[in-house]
Amino acid sequence: MAVSDECKLKFQELKAKRNHRFIVFMIEDQEIVVDKVGNPKASYEDFTASLPSNECRYAIFDFDFVTVENVQRSKIFFVAWSPDTAKVRQKMVYASSKDRFKRELDGIQFELQATDPSEMSLDIIKSRAH
Repeated sequence: MAVSDECKLKFQELKAKRNHRFIVFMIEDQEIVVDKVGNPKASYEDFTASLPSNECRYAIFDFDFVTVENVQRSKIFFVAWSPDTAKVRQKMVYASSKDRFKRELDGIQFELQATDPSEMSLDIIKSRAH
């Protein structure tokens, strides 16, 4: 599975310049491409709303939070979105390409696998980040 250069470029922009809150990737014609990009002010709800309810996606979310010591932190989450309603073939393609794609994106700190929105609630993100 090929990975478009734009995927790596957008990820670097998120990681280094912090000019995106999230990036959603999709597989199209045997290549992983950028589907949607969220601006730095986008909320977690904007991110989850950008994921289709019946198709698989990969996504990156830059989670900002304040620690108990009152220190501002950021963690980069990789989300493998594979809803139960997606086609079986699509789920298999996304599952088999995931690890290779993740290796292309250096700097991911946490991974989350989700088949429905409750598996990637903001509470889950918060508990993983601390």
